[in-house]
Amino acid sequence: MKILHLDTNHELLINQLNDLGFTNDEDYTASKEDIKAKIHKYDGFIIRSRFSIDKTFLDAATNLKFIGRVGAGLENIDCDYAEQKGITLIAAPEGNSNAVGEHSLAMLLSLFNKLNKANKEVRAGKWLREENRGLELDGKTVGLIGYGNMGKAFAKKLRGFDVTVLCYDIKDQVGDENAKQVSLKELQQKVDVLSLHTPETPLTTNMVNDTFINQFAKSFWLINTARGKSVVTNHLVSALQSGKVLGAGLDVLEYEKASFENLFSSTMPEAFQYLIQAENILLTPHVAGWTVESKEKLAQTIVDKIKAKFC
Repeated sequence: MKILHLDTNHELLINQLNDLGFTNDEDYTASKEDIKAKIHKYDGFIIRSRFSIDKTFLDAATNLKFIGRVGAGLENIDCDYAEQKGITLIAAPEGNSNAVGEHSLAMLLSLFNKLNKANKEVRAGKWLREENRGLELDGKTVGLIGYGNMGKAFAKKLRGFDVTVLCYDIKDQVGDENAKQVSLKELQQKVDVLSLHTPETPLTTNMVNDTFINQFAKSFWLINTARGKSVVTNHLVSALQSGKVLGAGLDVLEYEKASFENLFSSTMPEAFQYLIQAENILLTPHVAGWTVESKEKLAQTIVDKIKAKFC
């Protein structure tokens, strides 16, 4: 079987697939059209988020048996059409869930303790103690929307704190010893912190909007390490200005390109200008699952799943 690699990944991915007898070709620079012209030669290809895999691309891939996505989500692939064509879809949410859990916790503790603000001030020669009085996580209620690999990893990290963890998911009976599954209404009534761990779907796109935010009984903190398009940035800014949202840790942004490799390329949106100036906002460039360890785990997960299916 021949595999085409469209993004660079940990070296073990190609090395182990070679050892398993697969033929591996690499093309990290050609245009989508050029790749489409030769994709019929391959039984499988492996991608991160370089470009979307749509119907016309899949129709050109006449010998395709599988697609490996070195990441958690499959939103850049027309999954329904791929499955209609009998193509196996392989993702690796297990590979970076621990990294996402740690990053979510790091963002929350940093916001509560004003670490980013205090660090900048001390570097500027300011010694403001009362202005940087923090909050403790103990005693708070943390709500997770989405309780798959990522949500479960974050809930596990919270076990060391005296917190109540609630989760909401469209699937039934996903709660466990680390999080009690509740209705969305109950979650909105009780939480002090909301953390998103959902894929990008029609249900989650623009989910966090004015209506959604105003259904929370208390002002709350927001953590988003999932997908940027789940949050309507203009509405988030309005909620920050009114105090309904107390602060936010955003690893992902509505403005990201589909490849996740770049931010907006045109004029900076007004809402983003507010975010970068606000002291109660923490921003990172879609790196919650982007650790030294997860790079290896993601690649190993893809290899293991290909081996289990095709060897």
